[in-house]
This record gives sequence, structure tokens and C-alpha cells, in this order.
Amino acid sequence: MQEFSPHRHSPVGLERHGLSNLKGVYWNLPTPALYEEALKRDEGIMSHLGPLVVRTGQFTGRSPNDKFVVDEPSSHDHVWWGKVNRPYSPERFDELRRRMASYLQGKDVFVRDCWCGADPAYRMPVRLITQYAWHSLFVHNMFIQPTAEELVSLEPEFVVIDCPGFHAFPEHDHTNSDVFILVNFAERLVLIGGTEYAGEMKKSVFTAMNYLLPFREVMPMHCSANIGPDGDVAVFFGLSGTGKTTLSADPKRTLIGDDEHGWSDSGVFNFEGGCYAKVIRLSREGEPEIYETTRRFGTILENVGINTGTRRLDLDDATLTENTRAAYPISHIPNATRDGRGGHPRNIVFLTADAFGVLPPISRLTPAQAMYHFISGYTAKVAGTERGVTEPKATFSACFGAPFMAQHPSVYAELLGKKIAQHNVQCWLVNTGWTGGAYGAGSRMKLAHTRAMVNAALNGELNDVEYVHDPIFGVEMPTTCPNVPSAILQPRNTWADQEAYDAQARQLASMFVENFAAYADQSSDAVKAAGPNPNA
Repeated sequence: MQEFSPHRHSPVGLERHGLSNLKGVYWNLPTPALYEEALKRDEGIMSHLGPLVVRTGQFTGRSPNDKFVVDEPSSHDHVWWGKVNRPYSPERFDELRRRMASYLQGKDVFVRDCWCGADPAYRMPVRLITQYAWHSLFVHNMFIQPTAEELVSLEPEFVVIDCPGFHAFPEHDHTNSDVFILVNFAERLVLIGGTEYAGEMKKSVFTAMNYLLPFREVMPMHCSANIGPDGDVAVFFGLSGTGKTTLSADPKRTLIGDDEHGWSDSGVFNFEGGCYAKVIRLSREGEPEIYETTRRFGTILENVGINTGTRRLDLDDATLTENTRAAYPISHIPNATRDGRGGHPRNIVFLTADAFGVLPPISRLTPAQAMYHFISGYTAKVAGTERGVTEPKATFSACFGAPFMAQHPSVYAELLGKKIAQHNVQCWLVNTGWTGGAYGAGSRMKLAHTRAMVNAALNGELNDVEYVHDPIFGVEMPTTCPNVPSAILQPRNTWADQEAYDAQARQLASMFVENFAAYADQSSDAVKAAGPNPNA
């Protein structure tokens, strides 16, 4: 076995993870070396100005139905078992691990030792062992890199073995398909096989942090975060497509991170050292900071259209998927903080893309309403995003990230509620979806208007304006907002048929109530009463 390393690496060898008889081990290679290895192995091509363009094969997104959690005594009573966290046998896990180790014999692997978590008090050393060079570059971009001095004594506390070429036998291994993502909290180990989608590694480590940090009274959050000129921190919760990355990348504010954070007694800290942004139809005008990352050496572009002759990109090309992605180090964003930390939030923004067109573009929430909407985690899919979807479809994802919540949502909700109360945080609900009607009849909220509303909320410009009460959703809507037409602030007034608005709003309110029923027994009376009223 040959070992390749630009400098000394962790003293913990791969034998500890059951890996032996490997062909070559590439330890913590720098970006240029990983480019060379990826290109040599035909894993991707270099585009104009330097990004590495790759394809993820059959899977252009995560495979949530292929994720399992090993059901073992130390974690059994803490895991939120059900559709998200389905149990898997320890014995089958051990067998699959042995077969994966056997498969890797005689093959090259790439090892990346790094930190997850920017706060030294709560960061976790993680090791990611990958079959592909570009997957190693992906995690090099996404996580926080130790110094050469730190590597000498670094001992990984969580390990991910990522092996796209190894497949399960579903009928024998009791997996859903030949793809698998198996999380073992006792072994502090994740096995990933059968998929080339690199995002599975990132979210597996996030799942580990979501499981471990609540035991230390730290709130893990699927959110972006930034800092204003006077040091005020804002946190943005939201599911994919709601604007979480876009709205946090504000040239007037300093970016902490775009996706995963913790909130401790010291403040907010980024879990990651990079960003993973959707880039379909990205424009220089709309999102200049993110756009520039698609023209930088070191950025990985997944499933993005490219002219193989000129090597120029086509960011509008959705031939392979709508989920085209850029993975880049956070240093590619010029106004990002380098230490990944900020103080306690002054504002929390819950983002939703309401395709029914009935939620206000911005509304102020009470603490109980904030808890209700956090537990609900609402957004809506639009017609055409899935086969058979012909009208808007409500989507509820607890804590705005149910697929990564290892413990019950009430654990995270309780932590969030305590911190909102302790730090007197103002919470907002922002609809980045439709206005003037549902999808197909109304129009998408203008990004410029959403930015103006968010900026006004964060700057305190909405503190003293007049508000009106929404009878169905119970939230408070401002009547005026700087640089935003007052006519769009109350959604009922934007519909030509206001009776149709009322019917649609009551329908969505009923969906909220039906979804929340699963969490009512774990919620206080105040939170249960804070939801929409379809009978108003």
C-alpha cells in the first residue's frame, strides 16, 4: 500500500476502520492535487476559468428512502424512529461494512480529516474516506480544514466511508435499493454506497451533529446566517428553493454560512467551511456573489450544462436536473467571515415558498407562532416538479430539515424556544413564493421586494410601522415597508377574486392543522393555539 501526503497526517490509520490491503491512500491532498487526480481518473472536466464540472450519474439529489439508522442500545431511546429514521440491524451493518472493506482492497482511496463546527468548544473532528478524488475535493470545500499542526494529533470522532462503486443486495441486506446510507451512532460511522451524489456525505455529518449537540444544550439548525454592520446576527430557516442561500448572501452583511449552524451559549457558529448552492438559472444580476463562484478555480459544479468544445457553462441548462449545484469554499464569498462565528441572533426569519399565494410576503410572529412554524416547516412544491403534480402541493418538513433530524422535533423545538426567550429574538415569516394568485395564475414574488422586506426587518425599520391582523393565519402584517409597494403586503388584496383567496387560505390552514396533529402531544397549549384557524 502506497501513501501519498503533502505533509504529516493524523496518527490514526485506516486499519482502525477495518480497511486494509488498499492500493494507495491519498491523505489530505490540496485542491490542485485533487484536480489532477480527478482529471486523470476521468471524474470530471475543467471548465472555462477553472471550476471542475462533474456528473453524479443516476442520482442528482439525496436518496432519503435509502437512509437507515442502526438500532442499537446506546441510541435507541433518543432516535426519532419512523419514516425519516428507519431502524437497521447492527448485524447487517457489520456484514455490509466487511463486504465494503473487501471491495476496497486493491483500490485507491482519498482521506480527508477535517473539523465540523467553527466553535472550538463544540467542533467535531471527522474523517471522510472516499473512492473518488472529486468527492474528496467536495468535502475539502465543505468542511473546515485543520492546520498542519492540528493534523498531527487529530483523532476522528465520526467517520464516513463513501463508496459509490459498491452496491447493496436489497433482498439480502434489507435495504430499500442497492443504494444505502447507514448511520451508526454507537460506532460513530456512516457507510454510503451506490450513489455518486456528494451531498450525502455532507448531510450524514449534519445528521451526526443533530444527534450529538442537543445533549450539550446546543441547538443544531438547518439554516443560513449572516451579520449586520453593527454586529447583529440574523438566522434564515428554509427548505430547498425558498431562498435560504440567496437571501443570506447579502453584500451589505457578512455571511457566517449558508446551510448548517449551531447555537450555543456563546452564539451562532457555522458547521461548515464552504457552501453548496443551487445554481440553476443563476444570474450575475440577481445573485452576484454566488454567480462569481461559478467562475473560480476550486469550485465543483454538479450536473451543470457545459459546452465541451469551448468549456463554457450554461447555467440555464436543466437537462440533467433542476438541482444543479456549486460546492465552493466560503472564502470564495468576499464578505464571508473567516472564523465562522457570530453572536446571538437578533432576528430569525422562516422562509417559505408558498405556491398557493395566500401567505403574506412578510409577517411578524409571536414566540409561540415561531415555535409552531418551526415545527411545521412549511413550503410548497409547484406543478411540474414531480410526475403527477398538477397543482401546488404542500410540503411540511419538521424543523425545516426533517430528513436530518435524528432526535424528535420536540427536542429541537424546546431548545429553540428557550433561546428565543433568553435572547429576546424577533421572528418573522417571509413568503418568497407567489402573490396575486396561486402558481399558474399569480406571479412569483420579486426578489428585489423580498430583499427589501428582509432588510427592513433586520434594520429595525418595521418596528414602529402599523400592523394588521390576518384572521386565518393569525400573523401580523405590516401596512408599509420601505421600497416595497404597499399593495402586495396584504395578499388578499392582490387577488382579483377575494372569495377565491379566502377558500385557498382556509384550505392551506387546514393542511397546517392536519400536519401539526402529529406533534400536538409534545407541544404546549400556547404553541398549539398559535397555528392557523381554517374556520376564521
